[in-house]
Amino acid sequence: MDLFYPKSGVQNPESLARNKRLRYDRVMMKSLPKKVAIHEVVLRDGIQNEGKLVPTEDKLRLIRELVACGVRRIEVSSFVNRSLVPQMADAEALWERIERKRSVLYSALILSEGGLERAIRCGVPHVGIFVSASETHSRKNSNKSVSEALKEAVRLIDRAQDAGMKVRAGVMNAFGCAYEGRVPVTRVLQLVRTFMKRGPDEICLADSSGLANPAQIEKVLSRAGDVVGEADLSLHLHNTRGLGLANVCAALAQGVSIFDTSMGGLGGCPFIVGARGNIVTEDTVGMLHEMGLKTGIDLDRLVETSLRFEKVMGQTFPAALTHLRSEEVEKLRS
Repeated sequence: MDLFYPKSGVQNPESLARNKRLRYDRVMMKSLPKKVAIHEVVLRDGIQNEGKLVPTEDKLRLIRELVACGVRRIEVSSFVNRSLVPQMADAEALWERIERKRSVLYSALILSEGGLERAIRCGVPHVGIFVSASETHSRKNSNKSVSEALKEAVRLIDRAQDAGMKVRAGVMNAFGCAYEGRVPVTRVLQLVRTFMKRGPDEICLADSSGLANPAQIEKVLSRAGDVVGEADLSLHLHNTRGLGLANVCAALAQGVSIFDTSMGGLGGCPFIVGARGNIVTEDTVGMLHEMGLKTGIDLDRLVETSLRFEKVMGQTFPAALTHLRSEEVEKLRS
């Protein structure tokens, strides 16, 4: 391709555009975080809606395997009503038997004062406490208005901190609601401001309905960053419309380096119709590695772990990279 028009010395438009893209790519790569933390939620969000109950032994094995893969943040369970979410009924037994590693952050989701007291008795070191930005979802999820849920969340944060726990405060439906549609950014930021007054270790914005797009991610995060200040900022993304990884890229450009993912792509909120699984751990890690970003995770070992857990669940997970890599291995063996 000619860089300049003959005799004129003027650079042609195609070359100008190409050079502009290259400069943009170099700037973007310099601004991206060098290392990304994966917050694995398959044991909680991933399986909570599954009809097949996962035995405690299989959960414990999965935790050990995830740690062996290099995963350093694992959401082990939630402490909720056992009759409403039977998959979480063994929370106490699970926490009692976990082989805790100092390098791993084990966490639990808390929805109520009773759940928090159970977590404290189990010695849970890190808890997630969330409020929905949607009135409709809030009532379906907690039977409380947003205002009522926020007041309880503040009490829970204070109690957890008094008990020596690290706290992750989160906003569900931060990018839109399946019931109400658009959620004003100002509403999300107001919830975050209230949380920040309690001094949480981390703020998590959740795309619970899977409605976010990259432009929206950029807009919300650019404004949230000023409110969050020195606290960590993380994202919980769903892949409802196939935009999960695109949204990860948009968030990376805004400096976010902590992402909730679910092995195999399992998951979805039981109180939001159509909110299909979380972004896939394997696909996310694969993309990050291709981009030159470090996660500390052995991808091949993670794929093997996912394939083994498929057998436990008796289903094929929606993960793309997992099955591509397993097909490549089979071809090499044949």
